[in-house]
Amino acid sequence: MPTTHTSLEDLKAKHASLEHELEQESNRPHPDEVLITDLKRQKLKVKDQIAEITRH
Repeated sequence: MPTTHTSLEDLKAKHASLEHELEQESNRPHPDEVLITDLKRQKLKVKDQIAEITRH
């Protein structure tokens, strides 16, 4: 669960940053699959945090 100091805008920015990193890594000639999996997990966690905030 996000802390009270984490704003929706901060989470959206983090989500966008992770998406950018994911795209960059995926487009490399030899992408690091472990890194891609980690980025996807982080992105999903942030998405869940965004959903939790917007439900309230």
